[in-house]
Amino acid sequence: MLQSIWDDVKREFSYGNMVTRIIIVNVAVYVVVNIVWIIARISNQWTTPEWYNSFMQFFMMSSDWMHNLTHPWVLITSMFLHEGFWHILWNMLFMYWFGRIVGDFIGNQRILPIYLLGGILGGIVYFLSVNLLPYGGAGTHYALGASAAVMAIVVAAGAIAPDYVMRLLFLGDVKLKYIVAVLVFIDLIGMAGDINTGGHFAHLGGAAFGWVFVLQLRNGNDWSAPVNKLLETISNSFKNLFSGRRGGRPKVVYRNPNRNRGQASKQRGEAASDNKDYQERLDGILDKIKKSGYDSLSKEEKEFLFNASKK
Repeated sequence: MLQSIWDDVKREFSYGNMVTRIIIVNVAVYVVVNIVWIIARISNQWTTPEWYNSFMQFFMMSSDWMHNLTHPWVLITSMFLHEGFWHILWNMLFMYWFGRIVGDFIGNQRILPIYLLGGILGGIVYFLSVNLLPYGGAGTHYALGASAAVMAIVVAAGAIAPDYVMRLLFLGDVKLKYIVAVLVFIDLIGMAGDINTGGHFAHLGGAAFGWVFVLQLRNGNDWSAPVNKLLETISNSFKNLFSGRRGGRPKVVYRNPNRNRGQASKQRGEAASDNKDYQERLDGILDKIKKSGYDSLSKEEKEFLFNASKK
């Protein structure tokens, strides 16, 4: 059974979209954390030992600037870290519901940058709010969870398609803009409370990023491009490292520059024509969504948009 589950997870991670991959990583980290917690509790007479807290804090965002300076990875690791079941459940459900909308409308390649940058800004807002506002009190505070990153995805979805309709249990069809407004308002109320105050500030930081990201994208500034380029560079570096190609000499191959020149020119012309037709059809579908909403699309248009989001 375990082998079957593992095979399913590997297949979904390899062939699924970015929303699926982010959810898999979060759930995998959650499982590992709770296995460590079980071992820690049982080995310490059913009380949580101090080493477990130190283990968790090693990956968590802190209100202590020295901790964050000496543990710079916490800006990333904290947004993949959960302990409570309900915490990760709601975060991943929101990620699944709203992430699919973002991916369908502006492309699968923009999901991870929004998630990462929204989570990073949320962590920074958390740090500043705890240190600059009086609610923090004495002592060092720590933060974990994907909520700020997920709120960036949620608000981005609302900014992209405010009139997109979602069917909610007991309420029926509700436009996306109202759902997002309620979620943001809950965090606004939470800022004035004394339960997870820093977390609510972080959520709003992520929400603000999601809004600004879409605003900049409409103005022609794609903030996801440099992030994807950086991630690709890191990925290629690791591939080269483990494939043993580091330090290898490049091979020099001679090719006749006149060989198949005419055929190559013809292929380039055909490819340019196909790309132009493809882009014109995509622009037409996006204009139709803007004027009449996503539900006005035909089945073929929805399928075309979904396939385009994967490129």
